[in-house]
Amino acid sequence: MFPSLAHRPWHAFCRVSMQHRAPLSQRSPRLPQLCHGWQSAGIHSMWFSLPDCRVASLGLGKVQYYSTSGSSKDDPPKPASGDAPSAEQVLSAASIPVPTAPTPQGLTKTETIQVKVRAVLKKREYGAKYTINNFITAVRAMNEFCLKPSDLEQLRKIRRRSPHDDTEAFTVFLRSDVEAKALEVWGSHEALAREKNVRKEVEREYQETDIFRNQQLLKEYKDFWGNTKPRSGPRATFLEGPGKVVMVAICINGLNFIFKLLAWVYTGSASMFSEAIHSLADTCNQALLALGISQSVRNPDAGHPYGFSNMRYIASLISGVGIFMMGAGLSWYHGIMGLLHPQPMESLLWAYCILAGSLVSEGATLLVAINEIKRSARIHGVSFHEYVMQSRDPSTNVVLLEDAAAVLGVIMAASCMGLTSLTGNPYYDSLGSLGVGTLLGGVSAFLIYTNTEALLGRSIQPDRVQKLTEFLENDPAVRAIHDVKATDLGLSKVRFKAEVDFDGRVVTRSYLEKQDIDLILNEIQLVKTPEELESFMLKHGENIIDTLGAEVDRLEKELKQRNPEVRHVDLEIL
Repeated sequence: MFPSLAHRPWHAFCRVSMQHRAPLSQRSPRLPQLCHGWQSAGIHSMWFSLPDCRVASLGLGKVQYYSTSGSSKDDPPKPASGDAPSAEQVLSAASIPVPTAPTPQGLTKTETIQVKVRAVLKKREYGAKYTINNFITAVRAMNEFCLKPSDLEQLRKIRRRSPHDDTEAFTVFLRSDVEAKALEVWGSHEALAREKNVRKEVEREYQETDIFRNQQLLKEYKDFWGNTKPRSGPRATFLEGPGKVVMVAICINGLNFIFKLLAWVYTGSASMFSEAIHSLADTCNQALLALGISQSVRNPDAGHPYGFSNMRYIASLISGVGIFMMGAGLSWYHGIMGLLHPQPMESLLWAYCILAGSLVSEGATLLVAINEIKRSARIHGVSFHEYVMQSRDPSTNVVLLEDAAAVLGVIMAASCMGLTSLTGNPYYDSLGSLGVGTLLGGVSAFLIYTNTEALLGRSIQPDRVQKLTEFLENDPAVRAIHDVKATDLGLSKVRFKAEVDFDGRVVTRSYLEKQDIDLILNEIQLVKTPEELESFMLKHGENIIDTLGAEVDRLEKELKQRNPEVRHVDLEIL
């Protein structure tokens, strides 16, 4: 029971001398003072048990216990007041009848009584649904209980920590007060339910009949909101970064498609047809990328709380599928038809000129994409290869790979057309078409794979996860971090989630540093009953929980400030 007393000598234990075959009722009415060096410390709720298995355990109520804080080690104890209680008085206080049966034979030695403190507080049953102490915001109170702002003015207002970063505190109401006010306003639960149904029906009819008017109002609101805010979003999207690369690629590939199509009509070359289809596919896919970029910069709303950044990956994925179906598929088809039904070609001079122009234009677009990726990779502290393989910017990746495939395709098409001109064999030209189709198929497969991985919610690099974890573990309020998940949301946005084992002592000390210690000590002195103890603990326990919530908010805020790419932090208390 008391490990620290296990190695003390015999006179350090509080014992009761028991005579052989003597019933408890016939024992001495006083406890012999065999515990020299012990002083009275107070009355507490105890359990007494005899170590011998043949003696029944006795549950005792309030008994006198002693501590070793006396000035003398061997002197007899000095009671604070009165005499020590007798064994019969102790047993009667515990409401346990005194046994009259003699002790079993063989008990000739003094038995040791072990002491164990036991405090019991009646357990409360809350039931399956307990909302008496729940808080509710004003918006929910008006929506769920059909109340007006004037109905809430007379209710108790409570200031709580705000869950939003832009506000420190906000006002809430007790749900029980709101429910009572709703019953006062509507008279009964049935009347309140009818009113809810009526409002839902009116709202549904309004949305169905005035959907076009609502859209017009929403557009006017957005226009007004855009005129009252700095113009920083969509208007600047295509003037720098990936948007600029995509717009340049659209213009160049569009012109290349027109010239290649004219060259194919004039020459009938299968390779030139493949190149024309390739440029058309690039133009359509990059237009799709532009749409994805414009959608990805939209602000989060109620339906999409984490924003629309994944639209770039979705557009790139569709672009990869389009390259495979439209570019590779048609190139393979035209090459196979050329092998099955070869036809003579006209002069290829104009085709060579157009291919040369395409090589220059596609090369220029490729250089723009390479420079943009180098700049972005340098900002993120990764290599060029890592940036491309991780698909950190899917839009620029698509332009890079499409233009690289276009340059290689032009070289391949020109080589096959040259072999056809030298040998007069049209099969070389058809083989060139198949080669361009294979090249486009490889590009599309890479785009589909990388963008699918991104949409599935891949983790960030292990070294970045370790950096975020070490920051949290270095905080004095944190004992350990478990179940860390850091997900890349796209556009250099990271969502971080972890189970945090907080140090309750540090959190409690943080709470005490903000309190009046003398006032708390006075409150402790006034605690005499279990009810007063419960009230004291409930008061300060709730405040300590609020302090723990404030610590969580502090860690989340500091984590975002030190790591700007981390936009969403979810720290769960373990």
